[in-house]
Amino acid sequence: MMKKKKGIFWGIEVTETLRWRGWELGKEVIKHLVLKNVHEKTQKLSYRAPSTRFFCTAFPQPITLRPGMSLSLPVVFRPIEKREYEDSICFQKAEGEFSVTLLALLPRLCLSFPAALQLPACAVHNVTETPFPVRNLGDLVTTFAWETPSPFYMVPDHGVLDPGAECMVKVVFQPKVAAGYDVSGTCWLGREKKHKRTIQLKALAKYPYLRVSVAGEEHEGAQPGMLRDTLCFGSVPLGTTVEKCVEIVNMSVVDAPCRIETAKDPWLPDHVFSCDVSQGVVPAKGKLVLSIRFQPQTAGEHSTNYFTISSAGSLLQTVLKVVGSCQGALVSLHQHALDFGRISLGESLMQTLKISNISDVPAYYQFDIDGRGSVFSLDCPCGVLEGTSTAVLKVTFRPTHPISYHRRVVCLVHHQEPIFVDFFGTCHSDTAKPALLQARHLSWFRTNAMRGLTFYPPDILSVMLKDGKLQVDEKGALMLPPEVPQDKPPKENFEANSMTEYFYDGVSCNLALFPPHVSVSPREHDFGCCVPLCKAEPLPLCVTNHTKGNITVVWTLSHGSTFQVSPEMCDIPPLKSSAFRVLFQPTQLNSLYAAELEGFAFYKVLRHYSNIQEDATICPPWCLSVSLRAHTFEAGREHFVPQYRLDVPKAFPPVAPNTDTYCSMLLSNTGTAPITFSVNQAACPSVLVKPCSGHIIPGCHKIFFLCTHPVDTVPQQLVLPLQLNSFPGYTKEVALWSCGESLLLLLEGGGNLYFKPVCIGTSSTRMYSIKNCTRLPMAFTWKIRQHGRKVLSVSPSTGILQPHEAMAQAWTFTPDKETKYLLHARVLVRRKTPDSASPRSVHYALRIVGEGALGTIRAEKEHLDFGNLLVGDLQSCNVVLLNDGICSLQYILSVEQQITEPCDPEEIHSDPLALELEHSRGTIPARSKAFVRITARPARRRQYSWAVRYALCTSTGADLRSSRAEQQPLCRVVARGVYPRLRVADACAAGSAAAISKLQLWSLFSLHTLNQYLERDLAPSELTYRVPTRHSTRLIPPVYTPLMLNFNFGAASVGSEPTLVMLLLVNQGVVPVEWAFLFPSDQKIDVEHWAEDADLSPQELHQMRVEDNELFSVSPKSGKLLPGEEEPVQLSHRHDFIGTDNLPVLMKISYGHEILIYELYNAGSVPVMFEVQLDNVLGLQRDNFQHPVFVCLTPRGEIPPGTTGHIEWLFSPLEARKYMVDVPIHILGGEPALITFQGVGYDPNAARDTETWSEVLSPSVFPGSTKLAVPGQAATLSQHKICLGDVPSCSKASRLVFLNSASASRALVFSWRMSASKSKRLLQVAPESGVLQPGESIPCFITLQPSGSASICSTDLVCEVYIQESLVQYQSDLQEWEKAKKHQAMEFTITEEDFGTKKKPKSPAESSSDSAEIKNHPESSAVLRKYKILPPIKPHPKPNLPAGCCERRLLLDKGSSRVWVKPEPPKPMLLHLAVTARSYCVEDFFSSFTSEFPKYFFSRPFTNQTLEGKLVDRSRDRARLDMDPKRLSLGAVSKQELQLVADILTGVIRGLLEDTQFHDAMRRSLDEPIPYFSQFQSAESAELQDRRLCSSLPSRVSTLPDPYSEKDGERKELRQENSPSCDLLVSWEKKEQLKEHEEMMSRQSALGSLVELVLENTLQNILIEASRGEVVLTARPMVIAVPTAPSPRITSPAPPPSRA
Repeated sequence: MMKKKKGIFWGIEVTETLRWRGWELGKEVIKHLVLKNVHEKTQKLSYRAPSTRFFCTAFPQPITLRPGMSLSLPVVFRPIEKREYEDSICFQKAEGEFSVTLLALLPRLCLSFPAALQLPACAVHNVTETPFPVRNLGDLVTTFAWETPSPFYMVPDHGVLDPGAECMVKVVFQPKVAAGYDVSGTCWLGREKKHKRTIQLKALAKYPYLRVSVAGEEHEGAQPGMLRDTLCFGSVPLGTTVEKCVEIVNMSVVDAPCRIETAKDPWLPDHVFSCDVSQGVVPAKGKLVLSIRFQPQTAGEHSTNYFTISSAGSLLQTVLKVVGSCQGALVSLHQHALDFGRISLGESLMQTLKISNISDVPAYYQFDIDGRGSVFSLDCPCGVLEGTSTAVLKVTFRPTHPISYHRRVVCLVHHQEPIFVDFFGTCHSDTAKPALLQARHLSWFRTNAMRGLTFYPPDILSVMLKDGKLQVDEKGALMLPPEVPQDKPPKENFEANSMTEYFYDGVSCNLALFPPHVSVSPREHDFGCCVPLCKAEPLPLCVTNHTKGNITVVWTLSHGSTFQVSPEMCDIPPLKSSAFRVLFQPTQLNSLYAAELEGFAFYKVLRHYSNIQEDATICPPWCLSVSLRAHTFEAGREHFVPQYRLDVPKAFPPVAPNTDTYCSMLLSNTGTAPITFSVNQAACPSVLVKPCSGHIIPGCHKIFFLCTHPVDTVPQQLVLPLQLNSFPGYTKEVALWSCGESLLLLLEGGGNLYFKPVCIGTSSTRMYSIKNCTRLPMAFTWKIRQHGRKVLSVSPSTGILQPHEAMAQAWTFTPDKETKYLLHARVLVRRKTPDSASPRSVHYALRIVGEGALGTIRAEKEHLDFGNLLVGDLQSCNVVLLNDGICSLQYILSVEQQITEPCDPEEIHSDPLALELEHSRGTIPARSKAFVRITARPARRRQYSWAVRYALCTSTGADLRSSRAEQQPLCRVVARGVYPRLRVADACAAGSAAAISKLQLWSLFSLHTLNQYLERDLAPSELTYRVPTRHSTRLIPPVYTPLMLNFNFGAASVGSEPTLVMLLLVNQGVVPVEWAFLFPSDQKIDVEHWAEDADLSPQELHQMRVEDNELFSVSPKSGKLLPGEEEPVQLSHRHDFIGTDNLPVLMKISYGHEILIYELYNAGSVPVMFEVQLDNVLGLQRDNFQHPVFVCLTPRGEIPPGTTGHIEWLFSPLEARKYMVDVPIHILGGEPALITFQGVGYDPNAARDTETWSEVLSPSVFPGSTKLAVPGQAATLSQHKICLGDVPSCSKASRLVFLNSASASRALVFSWRMSASKSKRLLQVAPESGVLQPGESIPCFITLQPSGSASICSTDLVCEVYIQESLVQYQSDLQEWEKAKKHQAMEFTITEEDFGTKKKPKSPAESSSDSAEIKNHPESSAVLRKYKILPPIKPHPKPNLPAGCCERRLLLDKGSSRVWVKPEPPKPMLLHLAVTARSYCVEDFFSSFTSEFPKYFFSRPFTNQTLEGKLVDRSRDRARLDMDPKRLSLGAVSKQELQLVADILTGVIRGLLEDTQFHDAMRRSLDEPIPYFSQFQSAESAELQDRRLCSSLPSRVSTLPDPYSEKDGERKELRQENSPSCDLLVSWEKKEQLKEHEEMMSRQSALGSLVELVLENTLQNILIEASRGEVVLTARPMVIAVPTAPSPRITSPAPPPSRA
């Protein structure tokens, strides 16, 4: 049953639901509800009884439970009807309430199992199983039955469960189709199946993907069309087994069962390739390792086979190709003939014979000669030659008769063709001296045998040679003379196949290469059982002479041998036979006997060399051999049990039908007794065996060669009996297989090849496979019909197919017109034979179907825009190519680059192509799309445009990029290469550098150069590291930037507050900018201490001191700015040490510029005295006729600490040319500086160029941003720079600047001051000082009033801003200090200690201080010197504090007087305002800026302010008195006289400018002869100047006569004479006088100045009110309409309507 679920409510543990099951009507059922206190404190609770009458419990009463105690509360259930009941019991505690549910349930069917089941992914045609539990939660015995849709099955699919029982059900998933499955399975409950439950089954079926992975590369010599998955064993030694592993990799996510199958020949006993695994499961994303073994059986055979890995119900197959070759023994003899020469009878001679095995396979060899009964014997006639080894054999020659000896011995090698060697020698005795046999005789003999001349004895041949019937060829061999010249040349000696020579000897078979000269019969004989020993029958032996001369037969007899021949020597006439008897004389019973008889037959005439007349007629002897066997085992006696090893069964190598095939067989004697053997060839007549009989001594082996001749392709199994030890019971049946192989080729697809539609002019290539189904290699050749060769080709067209090998050829279809093609081809196959004669071939037909069509390619988007790209960076996107045709298209893409912006063609000629294609070639299938990844990498800051074109690949040209005519436009790609554009927008200083103006700050930090460099193109060296990188192991990293700048922090005293410089960095580009300031430590790679260089240079030590003490700091050191964003950077320097500090800092912009910045600080706190050396200036003056071209107004001076000195100069050119002078400036206590002054004089009549001043007046000298503020800055200026431009003298130019308060709670006090005395004369600021309330903005008017002379104004206005609260506190402290000072001056203390005492001598210092006091107080008397006065109130000297300490202390000492330090004023915040302007004389300004002239008002210089300006000019001119003595007289002029002269000259000039008669006189003077001073002006320029003057005269010039002229006196006389006339004349004269008086007043400068001042104040008031928001300048004007009067009336004129 299910466990009751319990809950804990405020420390009370109780079941949540109390259930009744199996109840009956009319009966009470009691259950107990257990309450347990699981809390550590005593619990008190109460409860309410159930609300229904079907459940009842004890009367409710309080319950107290101590910790750990339980209480059982009985609950009674009384049912009255058969239904389900539900109620609850509620418990109350102080913390809250909780309830327990009461349920009475009826018996019901209820099975519990998961609602859904997710099965693992399964491969198609595979099976997965997932079990799940089914539990009966009901009260009844429940039967269930499952219904599930395919491919799901339930096991078991039905069953019965008792209440509370449980069983396991498996879901079997066996998909047939790859898909996702989400089905519902139904479980029917009960026998009537009225109730059901469902389960959701989810599974995924996928096709597996198996791939064969072979380690290593493909085997050497693989054909181009071979399959990819190839396992190559290489060359494997015969008789060994090599095992290699391959991996079957499952690339899918499902387990894949697979089968491994291979093609097998059913009749072969064994296979060279094998695999133990026939089936398995490859896990998902896993692999299965297969071991493939290769055991070759035929030397020199190339083996190929295929393993097929099938999965998904054999729907998917993966083929593994295995190849290997068999390496057999390669044994060779170093000599093919051993010449023993001539020896005497009874002697022996030994020579060595080397035998080598050049392969790695051990070689079994055997010389087919019995050394016991032969004149030639070997010390080791058989053995095993290890791989790559050489053995030296000893061959002994022991002749028994004085004759010539020759025996052609065969060396049999297992799994290799036999090797022949010739042993020959000559034996002489005292009486018999045969002709000496040499190697040339053997060669001549073979040639003569080919020509049929060896059947004649030498004497006959000599006679024929003498008679001319025979001739000697150039090699010395005999030949028949040709009867006619056209006869064929004589036959030459040829080297026959060793296997053919071995078998076709005329003995083993009826065929022979040459007819036998002498034959012996039989060649082998078995005496059988010779018991008793004396009953052995002699063997008759017949020797036949087939020649035409007498021969002698001599047998080699061995004394002690059981086999003897009689007679030992015998002569045989031509074409006759002779009989010999072989006697067997055994000596021991129950033994085996075997031997080989050797005999030599030779022409009788060769017994003595004197019988030989011609050396060419010598014929070597013929060797005769007879194999003999016998045994003496008694009847019933068991023969020796042979112990041997035989490598059987054997399969003959495959050959074509009616062709001989050979194989070798090795029989090894592993016992201690000899073995005799004999082969019953009669039992298997189709197999030739050699040798057929013989014996094997213990530890040796015998090599058999077998030959068969299959006549058809039907496999045959042959049985060859091999009897051992002459006992039928020891007969071994050797199983042999042979089969003829015919030409059989398998064509893919049943001989049909189909091509998809191909675009005309292009080609399509398909791979088509052919397979050699035989065990022999074959050569193939493809032939295409003539009409199809233009559109169809195959490669390779010829080749070799190894046994069972499949090869794929590439067929190329190139249609030339839009039509369907039906083409035919055939393949001819033949055997791969070395013979020159072409064997019979077989051909197979192939049917090819194709279609030619037209096609084009287009881009989905014809215009692609990369936007802005970083130079050197890359960005990629996909170009979608669409093929809407029915044929696949092969394309070649080309890119043509174009830079649309102006640039130098030679400069960009060597640039690489900035647009890269991921692949320029490809194929788009029919009705599909392809994606080409293009990557743009701009190399310059230019606008790039690329035209992408395509060309379809054709069969006539592999690369069509050079063919413009066939390229089609595809799309156009544009991009713009950009650099990260970082710029310093503003700079300000604070701390010790607060007094530095912005203009000077920009100069100290070289910010103009920095900004200019940031606008330039990148140098290649700057991109060595594109991002900030630690790249150096040295303390001073290498520099890759061409620009090095100085950030000069100026000078300050040690211990002063740090110098702060704020730079505002702005990203003016279109891409994000990442920047960083890298200190040397930020660029150094951290290395171990032992790897660092201990020897540091002074520069490195200084740099370490600067970095370790953090004298320079940058905050933040790095950042990232989006386009348009800006960020302030704070650079600071602490003045802790005396001297000059410098630190190389690299400013690195990622993917952009890098600038090496040297942060400099030059400590200095003393005034600087300078003096200008004017020798070169005076020399220039002498060169210019004493004309002062350059005049220095301040030749010497003093610059206070922390300030800037100004040296004023005058430039007065004499000619229109460039002037240049080098002026040394000497600094007291410092190094002199050489400054080059340069000025350009121009002729105003010839040029109107003002570009020389454009840089000074340009507002871009430094930006005027107001966003940058130093930390704690309480006020800001609306502008940092004012450029007034070109201003005429005697006029005014004003600008408005707002002083804004950044403080929200404190009032500020400001005051303007000017940095130069000249600026005080020219500039005015209103108001000059004032109070700035929190958040207030005060407008300040900057007014320039230039003097009469032309000048350049470039000054710095400084606004000192104080916090009013600190300033008030300072004034209060200062008043207290002054009050105390007065108090101390009046107080003194009289002591009586000094009366009557004698003064002690004083130190020099004390005496000097006393003398100073006497000087300062001369009125003091000697008596008063006795009294001690109060100490003076003065600043106390600073103690000698360490560097970097800025505290001020008060020295309080008991023995010293009290010193009160004077309070210091608060340091102001300095706001700098740069003002630049240039003033001109009125005439020059009028001629140069005619259109601007009416905009200025010219006032009369009568005011005190103007007079002060003139006096200042006079003080400035007074500085020239030292240089020009002629002007010394001006020094005695008083102020009144100077003012009078100035007023007179001003009036005269003004009158001339307004007098038209003077203008006419000036025009007429131009027509006069050209004077000297006007030679530099042309007539055209004069006329042009006249026209400008006439058209641009000011409107204020009056042409009325002067009312104070001489005519006034005449008028008075006329009036006096006509006084009696009418009053009308008098009134008219008064009006005229009033009018003239008004005109005279209007021409006075005072009135004009007054009007101009009123207008200026009015405009200033309007601007001030607008800045405060009182007036809205952009609001539309409001018009008030005045109502019209009802009737006209005569009234006084009313004022015009007002306009608000």
